[in-house]
Amino acid sequence: MAVSYMDFTSPGVQYFYDLRNNRTFTKDRGNYINALGVKQLNTLGDNSLLDIFLTRGNIVEPHIHQNASELVYCISGAAVISMINPFTKEVIQVPVSPGQVGNVPQGWFHWEMATEDNTHLLAIFDAPTPEFIAISDFLRLAPPEAVAHTYCLDEATYKAAIAPISDTVVIGPPANCTKYHLPQPEPQLYAQSRHGMVPAKQGVYSAYGQRQGNYPQQGQQRNSQSQIPQGYTNQGSNYGGPSPYRHPQGNKDGN
Repeated sequence: MAVSYMDFTSPGVQYFYDLRNNRTFTKDRGNYINALGVKQLNTLGDNSLLDIFLTRGNIVEPHIHQNASELVYCISGAAVISMINPFTKEVIQVPVSPGQVGNVPQGWFHWEMATEDNTHLLAIFDAPTPEFIAISDFLRLAPPEAVAHTYCLDEATYKAAIAPISDTVVIGPPANCTKYHLPQPEPQLYAQSRHGMVPAKQGVYSAYGQRQGNYPQQGQQRNSQSQIPQGYTNQGSNYGGPSPYRHPQGNKDGN
């Protein structure tokens, strides 16, 4: 339990906050993250949260929180929470739908992928401000010659592969990515049962197409230009402070 040193007689005590006032990252109108930490609500103890909105095929990039565990609650849509167990060296993939949660232990590599449009996830942390360490930062900042030498890679090929990564991705693929993204191998999904983690029959996702944020549902065709992202703004480093994000025309819900 957190020890509080808050002076609850102070006129500055806060009991309410609107997460829409702290947009920490925006990829496009359907993919963005709002944040709440102790700097936004000073009566919080050792907890914080991220309010995550995703369209089908979009991924909160692989990352770790070295100071916090993460409990992911699905409010709407559906997602697959993937993590690497550092002890068994296995990838665990857990599908969640509304009312279900997945838990990521502290310090584990993990990522979340939406398998339906209008996916809304709530990520809850046992730290007042979770530390976000993104794989994209390693890829773009680590000296290519060191990586190529360490893993016996062709340096020129590696440099060419990571060249498009110029910023922290946070939600991928980046909105300016025009490549065709090939279907990922079907993952082995797991669900909790009375016998422990067992292979799940739900949550398997199909291939997704060329344009990020414009994924058609099965049997449907979506051609609206308004659904094609027009770029993104990386504001991830602002987490924990006042947001510089300004909602267009005063609309705070991202639409």
